[in-house]
Amino acid sequence: MRRGGALQSVIRENKWFFVPFGLFLVLGAILLSVLNTGDAIFFFSAHRSYWGDLFFRYFTKMGEAPAYFLVLGALLFVGFRHVAALPVLGFLVGLLSFLSKELFSHDRPYLFFRKMGVFDQIHTVEGVVLNGGNNSFPSGHTMSAFALYAFLALCLPRKGGVGLLLFLAALLVGVSRIYLVQHFFKDVYLGAFLGVLAALAVYFLQYRMDAPWMGRKLNINWKGKPKVRRQAYRDVH
Repeated sequence: MRRGGALQSVIRENKWFFVPFGLFLVLGAILLSVLNTGDAIFFFSAHRSYWGDLFFRYFTKMGEAPAYFLVLGALLFVGFRHVAALPVLGFLVGLLSFLSKELFSHDRPYLFFRKMGVFDQIHTVEGVVLNGGNNSFPSGHTMSAFALYAFLALCLPRKGGVGLLLFLAALLVGVSRIYLVQHFFKDVYLGAFLGVLAALAVYFLQYRMDAPWMGRKLNINWKGKPKVRRQAYRDVH
């Protein structure tokens, strides 16, 4: 049976995801130390475009529930063990998001800028309804995207450039939350960090559970008919 392996080995095997993620954490920490709250929102407000509005308005949904079904479909061909773990990941992300938002209780950008009296200086994206509560920190969409795509990167048997693509997908979801005036950069930063932690926790947890069907995956034979094949797991050292 394949085990999750040591944390260092797993991160090394998935360097295409974790190296850019590490760079994001470092550069993000530097930006947080020099930027004022809302600077990133004002930047995007001053550099809007038709195609940017269109792209981020729809790409932000890649951090929502439908994206989980897409990943679930992909994981059917990787291993039923991962499919079973995906709902656990979704539950953990939802719980982390709820508890952290309740704990910090930070104003959303709409409410924050309204209190400052400068909201009329921001150009919003047409058709986007702005949230105005005090549940901004951290970004749930970003946490969900980083958890989901980091988990997929960890589970894929073939490592490589796809890990970078998954990181970029998660990052763009985070950027979309700032672009759409739904979150601050600090919300995205913490959401990304917690999301990856959740992905790693569930990835290792799944190997503590075992059942005969967990070692199987879905295959398509040359006639196009689906069949279930036993998946061999090996120890990772």
